[in-house]
Amino acid sequence: MTAILPIREVEKPWGVDTLPKPFTAKEGERIGEIWFEPPKALPGLLVKYIFTSEALSVQVHPTDAQTMAKGLGRQGKEECWLIVAAEPDAKLGIGFDKTISPDEMRAAALDGSIEKLMTWFTVKPGDFFYIPANTVHAIGAGVSLIETQQNSDITYRLYDYGRGRELHLDDGMAVAKGEPYAQDRWHTHVDTQETKTLVDGPLFLLDHVAGQPPEHIAARYTGGLLVIPREGTVTVSGEPVAPGSCALAPSLSAVHFADDAVCLIAVACSDET
Repeated sequence: MTAILPIREVEKPWGVDTLPKPFTAKEGERIGEIWFEPPKALPGLLVKYIFTSEALSVQVHPTDAQTMAKGLGRQGKEECWLIVAAEPDAKLGIGFDKTISPDEMRAAALDGSIEKLMTWFTVKPGDFFYIPANTVHAIGAGVSLIETQQNSDITYRLYDYGRGRELHLDDGMAVAKGEPYAQDRWHTHVDTQETKTLVDGPLFLLDHVAGQPPEHIAARYTGGLLVIPREGTVTVSGEPVAPGSCALAPSLSAVHFADDAVCLIAVACSDET
């Protein structure tokens, strides 16, 4: 059985018709996301690439506790973004320049001024942002990134630049925090050839690894894990896994990292065995 996860290409109005290598888009398609289908053995995380030619909607996600209180099960969504390419002045909107009330946020969502109240970060490759649940956020145009997220499809859309899609203001206002983003806690930068822990729980683990993982990182992965190669040569259970793919490994010992390999490795904490 192959370790490589099936790919799902998702067309979006804000997507791109020319994908960066190694991906290709069919003529006439605007691909916004490439998903790696979560395996049954490790269902807790969804990994995807996102490519934008236009700004995405302003949105927010609930916590696990909030979705469970509504009878929706454990469907909270925390996520993180590693920028892999960015056009000049490409930006991410995360949180607000100053604290605003729910009533102020709702009014700003309705009249479109919410994007002017948000804090916008100019990004470059290697920038990393963790997005806790309840954080109002948006991805700007001209960005390519790898998103690692809790495997949930619950999104509350607050503003969509007049595209006509449904907004979810009641649900969104119930969970959104109108406060600045804790950049000193949730943002970092990782160089291509750097080994660095990016997320240390409590919901999932994510590490950026150049070459063989050092002992302190290897000790974090006690069972199955996801391997997302960025550069170089990686094999999982003897099967080559190329950049642009994501693979399920039964254990870290089943993964061979060549000296030129650069990877992300990840697992949801609830998936660990």
